[in-house]
Amino acid sequence: MSVQDTDTATARTTGAADPAVFRERLWGAVTDRDEYAAAATVFGAVDDGMSPEDVLLQVIAPVQRRVGTEWAANRITVAQEHAATAINDRVIAALAHHTASAVTAHGGHVTVACVDGEWHALPARLLSEVLRLRGWQVDFLGAQVPTPHLVAHLHHYGPHVVALSCSIPTRLPTAHAAIVACQAAGVPVLAGGAAFGRDGRYARQLGANGWAPDARSAAERLTEGFPRVLLASARQPVDDLPHLVDQEYTIVSRTAAQLVKSTMTGLEERFPAMRAYTDLQRQHTSEDIAHIVEFLAVGLYTDDDQLFTDFIAWTGDILTARGVPAAALQPALDLLATRLMDFPRSRRLLHAAKNVLGAETSAGAHE
Repeated sequence: MSVQDTDTATARTTGAADPAVFRERLWGAVTDRDEYAAAATVFGAVDDGMSPEDVLLQVIAPVQRRVGTEWAANRITVAQEHAATAINDRVIAALAHHTASAVTAHGGHVTVACVDGEWHALPARLLSEVLRLRGWQVDFLGAQVPTPHLVAHLHHYGPHVVALSCSIPTRLPTAHAAIVACQAAGVPVLAGGAAFGRDGRYARQLGANGWAPDARSAAERLTEGFPRVLLASARQPVDDLPHLVDQEYTIVSRTAAQLVKSTMTGLEERFPAMRAYTDLQRQHTSEDIAHIVEFLAVGLYTDDDQLFTDFIAWTGDILTARGVPAAALQPALDLLATRLMDFPRSRRLLHAAKNVLGAETSAGAHE
């Protein structure tokens, strides 16, 4: 049974509002760029018996996930995705003001922040509102919070815990530094967001005090509490990740621009037709290679093949949705492997990615 079927069955049994109905209404409103209709939909769900928390997590959150899915499938544009996300953000704020008088505080104090470079703030915003509804005092710092400013905030306001959000895997090294810095300030860290892995493996690897897969789980984990972290921790990232001593991550990340440039040159030598690319085509190709190098670097940071291969598979799906065969990634991977022939972990990751692409291409050919 799907989530939607479960929601519908529960609604029929309890007499409560059907979340699926309101999801469709909200989807129609955000795709029509109608903020007022979106707000009316959300307030209507509350008026029909849904709790504000259920509206946040069973209506707004699934619609936002659908926005991302539709963008990835090339069915909506980047501008449409931005507009829909902005409307959802404003609707969350409207719902928060609408329900503020009904919240009873219990004394817990949490800071919710996105790591520096993480601009997907909506998941953290949803968590903040769920926690407020449950009585927490919440400092929501928003997207892209530089670690020194986050630590300064902790020293000034003294929250019991930091909920740190990261959706983009390439920000994991930054998240790691933020986790270590918060703990050095004496504040435990609850990690959340897609970047930490579906099972939270990277949260554990990077030393977070806890991990939660969604807002409700995070609220429950926060309620359990965390022991206070000892001050003046001398732990360094390399203590958590001893494989970093081989310097592969450092060298690849520091030479990323040169790797992108040399790969572009190699592609032009292999495919002379590229020399006739427009400036925009060259820019897009260069950006795609830069993303590959970024994810290769973070794969080296975590020493996890799956992080890199998942990205390559996802990129292949995106290219396919835009009419470009996923196999177009193979030459770039080959060229990077040649340029990194003296780096065994890099070669391992690139080989694994080529195998994933080859398997997907073979599967597609037999469909």
